[in-house]
Amino acid sequence: MNLALKTDNSQYEKGSVRNAVSFALNSATAQARLRYEHYSGICKAFEKKYKLASAKFMEKFDAGDLGDEQELFDWYAAVRGLNLWRERYEILSGVSI
Repeated sequence: MNLALKTDNSQYEKGSVRNAVSFALNSATAQARLRYEHYSGICKAFEKKYKLASAKFMEKFDAGDLGDEQELFDWYAAVRGLNLWRERYEILSGVSI
């Protein structure tokens, strides 16, 4: 996939625009990595506590086999966050300018 940056209407030089966009991309990539690591840590703590991998937990949770404790919903949200931020990190880290 190719992305194009249209700068024809910019009052700034292309090098300045490139640097600004590169900075924004690098910042977003770093933020995505930090959030991914945050949710990863939460999931690992739940996995250790329940002795269950997050993927297996999701299967059981989605099937309704686990109950309705608030902590299970927290784990569910953490797995969803982990997946979201992993995807965003992988996408952003693969973009180059």
